Amino acid sequence: MPDGCEVPSADAAYRVQHATIHALGGRIAGWKVGARTPESEPFAAPILAATLFDGGTILPPGLCRHIGVEAEIAYRFGRALPPRAVPYTAGEVCDAIVSVHTAIEIIDTRFAVPGSQPALDHLADQQSHGALFVGPGITDWRPLVPLEERVTLTVGDRVVADHVGGNSAGDPIRTLVWLAGHAARHAGGLAAGTIVTTGSTTGTLFVDPGTHVRATFAHLGTLSLTCG
Repeated sequence: MPDGCEVPSADAAYRVQHATIHALGGRIAGWKVGARTPESEPFAAPILAATLFDGGTILPPGLCRHIGVEAEIAYRFGRALPPRAVPYTAGEVCDAIVSVHTAIEIIDTRFAVPGSQPALDHLADQQSHGALFVGPGITDWRPLVPLEERVTLTVGDRVVADHVGGNSAGDPIRTLVWLAGHAARHAGGLAAGTIVTTGSTTGTLFVDPGTHVRATFAHLGTLSLTCG
């Protein structure tokens, strides 16, 4: 980025996101949403169908320049949440969710170095989204308590994370409610079938191409992935 060309605001970052999607001619099939703390304003980025692998287990070679692995919890919406005058309630958002899944997001960037630019520049860059893999899940999801869910992330034969909770955003339902309004303003709402991943529970670990990784949530199941 030339000096003086930093993205000035979150609204500008979101305009860049959607101008990029329009230019690519892609279809929004999912979203990523998160927050730095349980009280802070969430942030989001759309995910194109070309980088969403629902049931996939192999990252296509060359798709990502950087391969940052994160274990995440993803929600599938069985009913659309279109734009409307009245904001959606948490109850309405929950009623639209049909299943919850183990997911692995691949963090990548169009910049030379991950994390090298101001936060708003990375937000404009699809919040550093590279690819999203969606694994096994459950339909009887309401008893699930993400803040109490044990997560394990294994890279090769080494366990690199094994703990309870870990998502800086806190309860993901709060961010999903926010996303319903955000998507209504920027993308015509959330379509039926949309997958929303709700932020890392393990931090980001960059790995080499060919690495095998495995993410397990106690009540959701295990997703294994070969990274290119």
